[in-house]
Amino acid sequence: MVQIAIMGYGVVGSGVAEVMLKNKKSIYHKAGQPIGISKILDVRNFPDSPLADKFTKNFDDIVNDPGIRIVVETIGGLTPAYEYVRRCLLAGKSVVTSNKELVASKGDELLAIARENNLNFLFEASVGGGIPILRPLDQCLAANEVYEIAGILNGTTNFVLTKMISDSMSFEDALKLAQQLGYAERDPQADIEGHDTCRKICILASLAFGRHVYPEQVHTEGISNITLDDVKYASAFDGAIKLIGRACKNSDGRLDCIVAPMIIPQASKLAEVNDEYNGILVRGDAIGDVVFYGRGAGKLPTASAVVADIIDEVKHLGARKYLSWDPGLKDYVSDYREAEYATLLRLRGSDLESALNKLEKALGKCTTVNAKDTPSDELALYTPVVCESLLDKAIESLNGVSLINRIRIASL
Repeated sequence: MVQIAIMGYGVVGSGVAEVMLKNKKSIYHKAGQPIGISKILDVRNFPDSPLADKFTKNFDDIVNDPGIRIVVETIGGLTPAYEYVRRCLLAGKSVVTSNKELVASKGDELLAIARENNLNFLFEASVGGGIPILRPLDQCLAANEVYEIAGILNGTTNFVLTKMISDSMSFEDALKLAQQLGYAERDPQADIEGHDTCRKICILASLAFGRHVYPEQVHTEGISNITLDDVKYASAFDGAIKLIGRACKNSDGRLDCIVAPMIIPQASKLAEVNDEYNGILVRGDAIGDVVFYGRGAGKLPTASAVVADIIDEVKHLGARKYLSWDPGLKDYVSDYREAEYATLLRLRGSDLESALNKLEKALGKCTTVNAKDTPSDELALYTPVVCESLLDKAIESLNGVSLINRIRIASL
């Protein structure tokens, strides 16, 4: 029997234990041998749990137990998760985690420690919850030269935007509903400001392109400034607004990597991803476009991915799964202002015709768009595909008008 420990008995950790107990016969069959939960680390007591006798508040009970071969980290965040995972790997224990912040910030270091000690560090649940994406990306699509990954990677923001699009709810009302339904945290900043999506696209880009992308290298915008007027203009252009995490490989070997609300065509498969669901588009030279779809979070979907990694590690005790990437580089991710996008601009002012002429002189032919109940002092237009730095200069040169909003347009 292989003994494992679970660190953190919150939503995901308790889900892992539940799945392990409920499906133990099929899990044992797939793993090739029985798996036992030896210890559970948490600061709280769970006297009514069927595993009540397994709980400990002392991390040393896990790291110093030679009988524990695999440790599951579901604490979340960097402290104390990073130190605990690092020490477990150094102590000769393979690790499974669902912690996206940990993998996005420290993945290269922890993978290196695992490699040096002939161990495994797996994290399928860190991106997309129960959606299989990391293993297919690393194994099933291994013959491809992947050149772009883009996706809806956060269920909270997608739910909010869906309600704004389909039910004409304001951002504030849609977010409140998401909190009432349990799709958004009491403090939703990590979701709505794009930080959660940023961590996930960092992991995907690191795996797909072979070098670590750190969150601080990725320009990140959220959805808190998206209004119903923006939704109307996007719809008039036959598009939908989604919060997109995107990474593309340039001809010079660097990456364009960004998180931002974007207008995507209604014909896109990602435009069909609604409510709390996630969708991830992978583009490869041999396979073309592949889309992965499903629930991106939740107790049991995420636990399902964690348990799959546990089974994989049991089957590879004493052998390595060759999941890894190189450390990052300072200039590996290009300045986001070097990227080229078409953009929706919304302007307000008294001399809009002059502003339009000036923009077209700097950027090329623009397309004006009308939406219902448009104020007379407002102009909405779509620019051609131009470098963002050039667009910045063109906007700065305008006189007598103010910028209401700007939203990138992506061909996904």
